[in-house]
Amino acid sequence: MISRRAAGYSTHVADTSLRPVLIYLRGLGVVPAPVVCAPDGPVEVALARYRRYLLVERGLNVVTARVYVNAVRPFLAGRVSRDGLGLDLGCLGAADVTAFVVARCPTQPRGAAKQTVTALRSLLGYLHVEGEIGRPLAAAVPSVAGWRLAGLPKGLEPDQVQSLLASCDRGSTNGRRDFAILTMLVRLGLRAGEVAALALEDVDWRSGEITVRGKGDRSERLPLPADVGEAISAYLQDGRPNSAQDRALFVRVKAPLGALSSTGITGIVLHAARRAGLGEIRAHRLRHTAATQMLRAGGSLPEIGQLLRHRHVLTTAIYAKADREALREIARPWPGARA
Repeated sequence: MISRRAAGYSTHVADTSLRPVLIYLRGLGVVPAPVVCAPDGPVEVALARYRRYLLVERGLNVVTARVYVNAVRPFLAGRVSRDGLGLDLGCLGAADVTAFVVARCPTQPRGAAKQTVTALRSLLGYLHVEGEIGRPLAAAVPSVAGWRLAGLPKGLEPDQVQSLLASCDRGSTNGRRDFAILTMLVRLGLRAGEVAALALEDVDWRSGEITVRGKGDRSERLPLPADVGEAISAYLQDGRPNSAQDRALFVRVKAPLGALSSTGITGIVLHAARRAGLGEIRAHRLRHTAATQMLRAGGSLPEIGQLLRHRHVLTTAIYAKADREALREIARPWPGARA
């Protein structure tokens, strides 16, 4: 136990640490192989064959295949024959496909609905290739409507930002790390994955800049604000463990002491928002906050686009709707209203 503590481990055991041992023992025949349950029922049997097709023929990874299978399970569940022994696919038509999408997708978020129609097209293509249906029906799957710039960016108010930052206990290792991450998200508008990818050498203290690796593996240099630099410095001096396994800027506080993932960054924002009584807030909300704060301070849309590293002007144009004062100046009076 003492050696585990010295190596940076703060828990007795972990599931991930046992997995390699179990694989090794199973290879020796000492430990029996895990029991794999056979699919039960016509729906699960069909989904098992479809999953094998996705993994072998399409070359998808296990996680993506699982997402596809879960998305189309309700569709196949509605095609079980009356005797419950098989699937009634022989009379499947375009109207049945459209009816399922129309009934299913309005109850889902837009991202999940797009996932549903994509997986359904894949399933129908597979069923046609396998001879389960007589004609291709993938084209009968309607698309999910989505309009660019239809939403309104929701940034936090200044008092909410202060509450979020104040929720971090800066006297603890966790608090210093979380405060530095939140300050960076609010001030620089970075994405969760960009914060997770930061390395120690990405912070140029002499020039006061930070190198960010964004989408498309692009590297760009941003100015390092004084408050962000102070928060990072406090974390590095009295927060980042000396036994960290790599050169990542922000690392876990529990073993293994490796780099935080983008999911870990989002989790830090979620926990801080709950402590501050702000409800469910994710990392991308802080990116909107950085943009709206810059807009209120008099920044132009091209300047906001440079901060957020947008490739296209239209991507930044959504923040024009957040500038209420500017919108009041160009708003036309309501017909019949008093001047």
